[in-house]
Amino acid sequence: MLPGSEMRQPAPQATHARTAPRVRYTHESGGLSSSTLAAFDFGASAPAFDDPRRFRVALEPFGEALSEVWEVDGEVCSGREGELRWSRGGGWLFAAVECREDEHGGTEGAARHAYGLLSGLVGGAPEQHVQRIWNYLGAINAGDDDDERYKHFCTGRIGGMGEIFAQGFPAATAIGHHADPTLLQVYLLATDRPGTRVENPRQVSAWRYPRQYGRTPPSFARATLLPAGDVLAISGTAAVVGHASAHAGDIDAQLAETLRNLEALLAAGGLPAGLGHLAPMKAYVRHPEHVATVRAFAAKHFPEAPLLVLHGDICRAELLIEIDGWRYRG
Repeated sequence: MLPGSEMRQPAPQATHARTAPRVRYTHESGGLSSSTLAAFDFGASAPAFDDPRRFRVALEPFGEALSEVWEVDGEVCSGREGELRWSRGGGWLFAAVECREDEHGGTEGAARHAYGLLSGLVGGAPEQHVQRIWNYLGAINAGDDDDERYKHFCTGRIGGMGEIFAQGFPAATAIGHHADPTLLQVYLLATDRPGTRVENPRQVSAWRYPRQYGRTPPSFARATLLPAGDVLAISGTAAVVGHASAHAGDIDAQLAETLRNLEALLAAGGLPAGLGHLAPMKAYVRHPEHVATVRAFAAKHFPEAPLLVLHGDICRAELLIEIDGWRYRG
């Protein structure tokens, strides 16, 4: 386990910290502005772009096909180095790796490779503080016990993290896609100031999970308060209480438990209660037949929050729904 998992939590840098990227969901699919750090399109039918800042995520959207766009204060430059793409501006860094497992010896090797590339880039950059990271892999629940693909991914991930992550694990999401099962996609947001890692008092910290969850515990924080203290970057959040999954097979109960966990994270991070128009969120839904239930729940409990609903498998087979996103202080 990395020593950073036991780190002290730094206080937010209120005076000199960078203003957080502005995240929005849009129907626009054309060229990006000079201040766009990154843009994400979803699903196989999304257009392909040559711009390194534009990344097509292998998760199919339910309903309207929106793009997610990150804007920063400053001019952005970008480039590619093999499987690695990056952009930077305004003190922020976006970096992404897309690789195939069969070229790196399987799930574990691909995760180690992807994280090694990202660690190498971040380690040599001014923006050395990773705030948030996303992981998308195929057939995430395939395999039994320690041979489950997600568990192999966790082992490879920590093997590739290197010293740059010793300051502490970032907020993260890991979701299974239904595209090419050998495809691994990982991308991150980093900056030149430390954020504050936030844990959920209702849950055991992921890196302290007991052995039943694999040889290597998941390596992420429940959320990160970005350096200026203006945004909480929320990890993938599901119906987990303590370290155990709750309400197996019950989508309504899992949604309610997930919302309780989101509310607990807002309180722990010092953010105002509620998910309104300042909280763009993504819901990952395992079964298409649950989409209407998820949308109805969102319409009732956070009707003003911008919401993307995507077809994705949660890292535990018994979980049906996971939600992540951003909560701006306003």
